[in-house]
Amino acid sequence: MDYELTTVDESFEIEPLTLWQSQCFISENPYHALLKQELINRVYQDAQSSDVDVKSDVALGAKLNLQESELDFLDTDDANIQTLNSFLSELIITVAAETNQGFWPEDADVAATIIESWYHITQNGGYHDAHSHPNCSWCGIYYLDPGDADYSKKSGVNRFYDPRVNADHYLDAGSQYLNSTGIWDIEPVEGQVIIFPSYLKHSALPYFGQSDRVVIAFNARVDFI
Repeated sequence: MDYELTTVDESFEIEPLTLWQSQCFISENPYHALLKQELINRVYQDAQSSDVDVKSDVALGAKLNLQESELDFLDTDDANIQTLNSFLSELIITVAAETNQGFWPEDADVAATIIESWYHITQNGGYHDAHSHPNCSWCGIYYLDPGDADYSKKSGVNRFYDPRVNADHYLDAGSQYLNSTGIWDIEPVEGQVIIFPSYLKHSALPYFGQSDRVVIAFNARVDFI
């Protein structure tokens, strides 16, 4: 049986409120086809120049079967990387402006700075356990080449976790809407960029494939000029 919320009489009204949303955004890099091969080349050149898999030396216990650069991959004079950096910075500004409507002054002028950036080359069986990113307001994942990622098998997908820590501490008929909403999986699509707030915990689920899964991730800060 279907139930609908109805108004008992004209003096009895219920106004729904949506509180504490976590806004995420999906976009597509319009320069992807032009930049992909050059970016792939730079990623593998950098990876082959090191004797260690995780050059950043960050959260080693949370990562398996993946290679990671230092946290300055987009900080270079290379023209192709700078094109990507500029696009991602403009994307962050657009997202921040949309999210902060009503909170910024009407004449606000802002700049976005990508303060950390790195690649992941994930190989068969590789993953990155749940984590969040401190010291920034917005983060992003750019799918340079998702390899053999398979959403139907949850292979290589990025999973985001409900930030409402105690939302499911008690479940009954009145809280059924919370069931199966504690996670949100994003399908890796080549050329797409996922933008999300830095507090949102996420992971890269175990990846199974013969081709490498290659992404570029970044953290950004937004400041008033």
